[in-house]
Amino acid sequence: MSKTKGNTSNKYFDVHGPVFWPATILIVLFIAITLIVGEPIKNFFSEVQNSISNTTGWFIIISINFFLFFCLYMAFSKFGKIRLGGKKAKPEFSTTAWFAMLFGAGMGIGLMFWSVAEPIYNFVSPARPDIEPKSMEAYSEGMKYVFLHWGFHAWAVYALVGMALAYFTFNRKLPLAIRSVFYPILGERIHGRIGDVIDVLAVVATLFGLASSLGLGVQQVGAGMEYLFGFENNTSLQIILITVITLAATISVVTGLDGGVKLLSQLNLNLATVFLLILLILGPTMFILDGFIENLGNYLGDFIKLGFWTESYVDGKLDPNHVDWQNGWTLMYYTWWIAWSPFVGIFIARISKGRTIKEFVLGVLVVPTLVTFFWISAFGGTAFFFELTGVDMSSTIMKDVSTSLYFLMEQLPLSSITSFLAMILVISFFVTSSDSGSLVVDSITSGGKLDAPVGQRIFWALTEGFVAAMLLYGGGLQAIQAAVISTGLPFTVILVLMAFSLRKAMKDEKDLDESKSSSGKESEDYKKVIAEIIKQQQTKKKSIVTENQIMENQETALIKNESN
Repeated sequence: MSKTKGNTSNKYFDVHGPVFWPATILIVLFIAITLIVGEPIKNFFSEVQNSISNTTGWFIIISINFFLFFCLYMAFSKFGKIRLGGKKAKPEFSTTAWFAMLFGAGMGIGLMFWSVAEPIYNFVSPARPDIEPKSMEAYSEGMKYVFLHWGFHAWAVYALVGMALAYFTFNRKLPLAIRSVFYPILGERIHGRIGDVIDVLAVVATLFGLASSLGLGVQQVGAGMEYLFGFENNTSLQIILITVITLAATISVVTGLDGGVKLLSQLNLNLATVFLLILLILGPTMFILDGFIENLGNYLGDFIKLGFWTESYVDGKLDPNHVDWQNGWTLMYYTWWIAWSPFVGIFIARISKGRTIKEFVLGVLVVPTLVTFFWISAFGGTAFFFELTGVDMSSTIMKDVSTSLYFLMEQLPLSSITSFLAMILVISFFVTSSDSGSLVVDSITSGGKLDAPVGQRIFWALTEGFVAAMLLYGGGLQAIQAAVISTGLPFTVILVLMAFSLRKAMKDEKDLDESKSSSGKESEDYKKVIAEIIKQQQTKKKSIVTENQIMENQETALIKNESN
C-alpha cells in the first residue's frame, strides 16, 4: 500500500493518523476518568442527558420527522431513479442477504431485549396520566408508542445516513466516512481538521455505543444461562460471555463482509424466523394476529399526532417534581438512534451499492419496520395475553428486564428448548452487531477505505470487547450509555446539514444529466458549426500561405532585376 500524508500503512495496519490516534486517546481517557471518578460521572452525564431532553426535545422531535419526510421525498422525487454506484451498478448482495444484514446491524438485539418488556412497561406505566394503569386502554395506547419508537421514524435516521454515505462513496468516489457527505458544503476542507473532528466523534460514539450495548446485553444472555443451567448471573459470568462473544466477532471480522458477517446475518434471520414461528404455533395465535392488525391501525391512524407529540399538555407538567415520560422513553430512543446512526448508516451504505434511491429508501424504511411491528406484536402481545389470563407478567418484568424473554418462554410448552433458542439468537445478534461495528470503525480510522487490513480489524474487535468488559467490571456502563445518548444533539445538527448537502449534490447531478439530455441536438449542431469554422480557418490559412508565397516570389524577381 502506498503511504500518504497522515496515514500509517503496513501489512497489518493502514490507519489515518488524524482520526485513529485522537479517537484511541479519547477512548482511553474516557474509560479511565469514568472508572476513577465513578458514580459522579454517571450522574453528570445523566444530568446532561436530561438537560438536552428538556431544552432541545422539540428540536430533536421536529428533526426526526424531517428525516422521515426527507427520505420519502428523495424516494418519490426525480432523485429516486439515481442508482448508488452509477447507472450500470449491480447489487453486491441478494435482497434476502441485504435485509438480513440490515437487521443484524440495526435493531435485532434491541428487539430481543425490549419486545416483551416495553409493551408491559407501558401497560403498567402509561405515557399519559389520564390513562388508567394496567387497563386495556393502557396496553392499546402503549403499543402506539412502542411502534413510534421502533418504526418509521427510527429507520428514517439510518436511511438518511446510509443513503448519503452510499451516494458520496459510490457515486462521487469519496471515502466511506461521515466527513464525505459534507463535500458540497465544505469542499476540499473535508480532508482537513473539520473532517477529522467529525470522524473522531463518529468513532467514539460508535465504539462506546457498541461497548455499552454489549455490556448491558450480556446481562440478558447471563439471565438465560442462569435459567437454563443454574449459573449465577454475576459480573464474572458476564465478562466470560463478553470474551466469548468478542472472539467469535473477531473471527467473523477476519473473514470479512462477504464471509462471516453475511453468513451470520443470514443465520440470524433464519433463527429469528424459526423462533417467531414457534411462538405463533405454541402461543395465542389468533390473539397475536388480531393484535398486530389493530396495533398497526392505531399507530397509522394517529401517525402525525404521535410523531409531533411533545408532552406539552399533560396534567402536572409544570410541577417541579413531575417526571417527563417522554424524556425517559421517546427522546431517549431518538437520541440513541441518532448517536448510533454513523455506525448503522456506514454499514448499510457499505452493503447497498447497486440499488436505486427509491429501492434503498423503501427497502430500509418499509420492510424492516413491518417485520419489527409484527415481532413486537407477537412477543409483547403474548406477554399481555398471559397477564390477562392470570399470570403476573408485569411484576417479574418490572423487577428485571433481562429475564423478561425467558419468563415469557416459561409460560409456553417446550420452554427449555425455546429459552435455549432465545439465548443462542441473542448471542448471534450480538456477534453480528459487534463484527459489523468493528468493520465500520476500521473504515473510518483507515481514512474511509472499504477493506482495512486484517490486523486492524482484529484490533478494533478486541478493543470493543475490552472496553465493554472494563466498563462492566468497573461499573461505568450506564455512564457511557448516558454519554453516548448525549451526543445525539450534535449529531442531530450534523444529520440536518447532511440532508441539505445530499440534496444539493443530487440536484447538481440531475441538472447536469438533464442539460446533456435536452441539448443533445444542439450539441450535434454545435459540433458541425465548430467543424465548419475549423475548415474555414484551415482554408484561410492555406490562402494566406499562398499569398505569402506569391509575394516572396515577386520580391525575389525584383531583386534579380535590380542586380541585372
